[in-house]
Amino acid sequence: MGNNSILVIRPYRHAGTWVFDDLEHDLVKEPFVQGIPEIIDQAVRDIPNAAQGFRLLFSSQPFPGYLLKLDWRREEYGGNWYWCELYQREGWLCPALFEYVSEAPKALYVKAEQIKLKECE
Repeated sequence: MGNNSILVIRPYRHAGTWVFDDLEHDLVKEPFVQGIPEIIDQAVRDIPNAAQGFRLLFSSQPFPGYLLKLDWRREEYGGNWYWCELYQREGWLCPALFEYVSEAPKALYVKAEQIKLKECE
């Protein structure tokens, strides 16, 4: 991830958790687990119909309007644990993170946005 790279995925609810697809990286219904779904629940609580999909922007650098900062804590089982100060919760990001970065960033800056209906078409 470059110094000013902002990456985008489109999470949605499936089988009781948040998942996302990224065909460019061969990821289909890639689940968020271990604390991350609860962080997402908080981040999207004011986004109408978020369960059908929302835009999640993330970067290793702060960017205008970011909502959350996740601070790296430790590596475990090939993934990485991050702490969300705002929601006082820890979450694990699986090795799919390395589809987007070469090494686990010391911080991730995150923003969740509503997808307008015409953007879904």
